[in-house]
Amino acid sequence: MNKPENTTGKTTALIITAMSAFLTPLSLATVNVALPSIGKEFSMDAISLSWVAMAYIVAAAIFLVPVGRLADIYGMKRIFLIGTCVFTLSSFFMGITNTALMLIIFRVIQGIGAAMLFGTGVAILSHVFPLEERGRVLGINVAAVYLGLSFGPFIGGILTQHLGWRSTFFLNVPLGIMIIITTMWKLKGEWADSRGEKFDLIGSFIYSAMIFAVMYGFSHLTTISGIVIIVAGFAGAAFFVYWEGRTTAPVLDMELFKSNRAFVLSNIAALINYSATFAVGFLLSLYLQYIRGLSPQAAGFVLVSQPIVMAVFSPIAGKISDRVEPRIVASTGMALSALGLFLFVFITDTTPLWFIIMSLVILGFGFAFFSSPNVNAIMSSVERRFYGIASSVLSTMRLLGQTLSMSIVMLLFLLCMGKVEILPANYPCFLKSVRIAFIFFGTLSTMGIFASLSRGNLHHDTQIKNLKR
Repeated sequence: MNKPENTTGKTTALIITAMSAFLTPLSLATVNVALPSIGKEFSMDAISLSWVAMAYIVAAAIFLVPVGRLADIYGMKRIFLIGTCVFTLSSFFMGITNTALMLIIFRVIQGIGAAMLFGTGVAILSHVFPLEERGRVLGINVAAVYLGLSFGPFIGGILTQHLGWRSTFFLNVPLGIMIIITTMWKLKGEWADSRGEKFDLIGSFIYSAMIFAVMYGFSHLTTISGIVIIVAGFAGAAFFVYWEGRTTAPVLDMELFKSNRAFVLSNIAALINYSATFAVGFLLSLYLQYIRGLSPQAAGFVLVSQPIVMAVFSPIAGKISDRVEPRIVASTGMALSALGLFLFVFITDTTPLWFIIMSLVILGFGFAFFSSPNVNAIMSSVERRFYGIASSVLSTMRLLGQTLSMSIVMLLFLLCMGKVEILPANYPCFLKSVRIAFIFFGTLSTMGIFASLSRGNLHHDTQIKNLKR
């Protein structure tokens, strides 16, 4: 393993990982604004349209843990580079596709590339920066994510309105090429603390099949086949735990979950938080363009208020978590998120835009004060050799939460509207499903406060672990 001194420096690592952290959410946010235009061109119903957003998330979740293990064995930088190449190429092909099916297929490939980025970026930073600087640096990385989310609706709205929805995918190409060149040119050295260990191919296959079954089943909850697939997924999870306990080189070491309370509860808190918040952008994008008649550009201006707050305050929250217990900071953020979500329960076809923006700002504060302290807590609770897996598990919780969030929305669409296009005749049913979604999400976020508070005093526990290492 090369030490940080042998790389081109901490700043270079921070810039490169921040660039990738900006790119992946930028792709998500620009597509959210472009969804109505994509739906019109391909005559897609609301459920099929949801899969344009979900295919990326599902694919990333399926491959995240195996990719994290590969990064620990073969090197963070190598997997990071491959992931950037896959992400960039798939973005180009999505821009030239002429069928909805091919668009979703390339969206899946893009998700695989994103998994390689999700599983390595935070891990690289955790290798390069010492514990006392980690909260601030991870806060900057989280801020880059939110900058991507901030610019996404704004840029996506302008591009969709003036150049068409395909331009939102082409946008990723020059950014991806820039990251590839900078990484190859500036980022020297490699990090592979598990070099030489075996890769658990069978465990990886079981894990991927289990994650797919659970996520796909949740998206078909209203059917008997969906319930059967979910049950099969949980059965696969039980078998996965059994297999990982018997193999000599597990893809996911179960000891992380058996003896690390902070790691487990911090990941549960992340799962709950993303389950409660991810679908907000999707719902409001549809609401603003269908119900309120806003253009994609105008809708982007409204939606940008939340991630701007996240981008500004995430580094501050991360720095605070270097001094104050992360569970206190993160729990406060979760409470603010719950407040912002409950405010959207009162949304109607005449709700003032200032009320929507105010609610998004509150939600943005909540997410900023939850996310970076929670990431700091997770990465500080494990040994260096587990950084790749820990980063991947965290990203998996995020993607599982995002999928669950979208699955809840799709379930409500099915129950309230059926599998139909969002037309004026269906607007009342659409609004009803939106309000029910926010009641559920607000309640879920409230439950997450207790999971966040229960993780323990991480600064004290981490100091003891460091003395033992």
